[in-house]
Amino acid sequence: MAFPAIGTSNGRDTRGTLVEMALKTISDEQIQTWSRVQKDRWWRDNLYRGDMPQLTLRSALTGFILGGVLSATALYIGGKTGISIGVGLTSVLLTFALFRLLAQTPLGRGFTILENNCTQSIATAAGYMVTPLISSLAAYMLVTGRIVPWWQMIVWNVVISILGVLVAFPMKRRFINDEQLPFPEGRACGVVLDALYTGQAEAGLFKARLLAITTALTGLLQFIASDGWMRLIQFKLLRLDRWAGVREPWHLMERIDTYYYQLAAKYQWWIPKILGTDARVLGLRLTLDAAMVGVGGLMGIRIASSCLLGAIINFAVLAPLMIERGDIKSYTSPAGVVVQISRAEIVNQWALWWGVTMMVVGSLVSLVARPDLFTGAFKALRRRPAATAAEVGGEDVLRDIELPLWMSYVGVPLFGFLGVWVSHAFFGVPWMLGFLSLPLILVLTVICTNSMALTSWTPTGSLSKITQFSMGAIDRSNPASNLIPAGMTAEVASNAANLLSDIKPGYMLGAKPRQQAVGHVIGILAGSIAATPLFFLLFLPANKQGVRSTGTLVSEQFAMPAALQWKGVADLIAKGVGNLPASAIWSMAVAAVCALTFEILRIRTKGRFPISAVSVGLGVVLPPEATFAMWIGAFILWWQGRDKPAPGTRKHAIWVDGAEPICAGLISGAALIGIGNALVNVMLQ
Repeated sequence: MAFPAIGTSNGRDTRGTLVEMALKTISDEQIQTWSRVQKDRWWRDNLYRGDMPQLTLRSALTGFILGGVLSATALYIGGKTGISIGVGLTSVLLTFALFRLLAQTPLGRGFTILENNCTQSIATAAGYMVTPLISSLAAYMLVTGRIVPWWQMIVWNVVISILGVLVAFPMKRRFINDEQLPFPEGRACGVVLDALYTGQAEAGLFKARLLAITTALTGLLQFIASDGWMRLIQFKLLRLDRWAGVREPWHLMERIDTYYYQLAAKYQWWIPKILGTDARVLGLRLTLDAAMVGVGGLMGIRIASSCLLGAIINFAVLAPLMIERGDIKSYTSPAGVVVQISRAEIVNQWALWWGVTMMVVGSLVSLVARPDLFTGAFKALRRRPAATAAEVGGEDVLRDIELPLWMSYVGVPLFGFLGVWVSHAFFGVPWMLGFLSLPLILVLTVICTNSMALTSWTPTGSLSKITQFSMGAIDRSNPASNLIPAGMTAEVASNAANLLSDIKPGYMLGAKPRQQAVGHVIGILAGSIAATPLFFLLFLPANKQGVRSTGTLVSEQFAMPAALQWKGVADLIAKGVGNLPASAIWSMAVAAVCALTFEILRIRTKGRFPISAVSVGLGVVLPPEATFAMWIGAFILWWQGRDKPAPGTRKHAIWVDGAEPICAGLISGAALIGIGNALVNVMLQ
């Protein structure tokens, strides 16, 4: 993926305290001195709940449905921002609230903590299935102009994702059972689950109410601002077009500055311009996009401010200069259509290059600056987790509980071969490059998983670029040769890392690892089935003749920044920089130096330097109106929490502990109604 998954740090200190107070753990000294057999025996005797229901029909079905819905919202947000949003805690709260309401019915009676954990694991797996759709696969279509058939997308995605599951389980015994690494996001889910089921249910219900209220209010706002829903009500139900002569349905303008421009056109008011270019051409608009407000709240003020800085520099300073110079201009397409200057053309013709440079250099520098991720990963590779029990003369006490290692030893080569085969058959990746990429994919997956274990950060974007540049150095002529293997890296790494993060709360609560593996596969199927048709509906809608075009992938509504970053790297590999304007080449050089400087300052100040190079680059390719809405969301949460309200107060409950449910409600309400609006528009064609 182009960008790391965004989470929220609100309340993590409190959750960390709860881990020590509410859940049984072994000490740091025991982690260092005990053998894995001793740790496994302690876990089996003290935590394992072998007789408690976990992967039941109702937990699997709930996770499948919830995962499909959450993957749809993740795809919607990914198309707008290029960011993958975690859905673990959201699914925990939704599942808890749902079955609390159904507690007096046969369907909900006796719903266990492990069933809830299984449901969130399935939903999380489904949510992360959108990664290739908004990055590597979308970039492949942009570069080649070929629309990949839906069934090929599903088959490729499922094969690669299952490979990630099979890669993960041998590492589970090392990272979780033996080294007891933290996996902060997974541990947070475990702590929340334990709190909900051991005396803090009211706090969980309060968060669920916050989520529900925010979702409902946001959905209502989005509903009023949706042209499709309003057309359905006003024309199909009320028949205003027939008896009142109404030609266009009324709806609230999401771009609220539209009202000013309508009055300005009527009364000849002032139109804002920069160096003679209309602000609307530059994309400098004001929007009511609640989903972006929610995403900004999850980002935090530093990342959102960095995005806003990139947007201001690009669209308010550099773009007007380049338009004035003639480096950005209107042109006639091969089909004879005059393409006018717009925000999308500013990005495609010029800004993409320095924005991508900022993101790639920034992400690689931040990765290289963490040598512990590499050293820790390779230490894990040098060890033999399956042999430790025999070496110490003990039994494998979890032999009948863990997923058998033979399944990974057989399955990884099998699904690795299947991954290479489908990449060759569907995308034309040469056999040799497919097989060469497998060892690199596996090594980078271990690094990514180690990073998730320590920081909850999955550097799939920067790691996939290593694969992209490596394969591109061998074959520059075929874009699939670098995009598809790099997409495999991102998807295998993402699934392996996120599976282990999901297994962490299960380990803390005594869940059955085999059933968690099955649940993750169910989530993979749920995400693929839900997200792939929606991908075509949102980004590749058919025209009245039933024809689809890759020209609709990037639009004013969906900026597809992750796909543009991948496409930019693929174009650089294939064409070099010789065909770019001199100003674009200079901007790339300056951006590289700035990204290097920013990341070094962040490292030297131990994260206190406020500017993130990756986020500045993201602000370049995002619509500035979305960037501003994200900053508003981050600013509101920062402002409310700036005086650090005391735990136990209502302000703390709403703005600190409730920050993630509020943001999730903003995202879910806007995304679900927005998706429904797209469906209605298709039906009304």
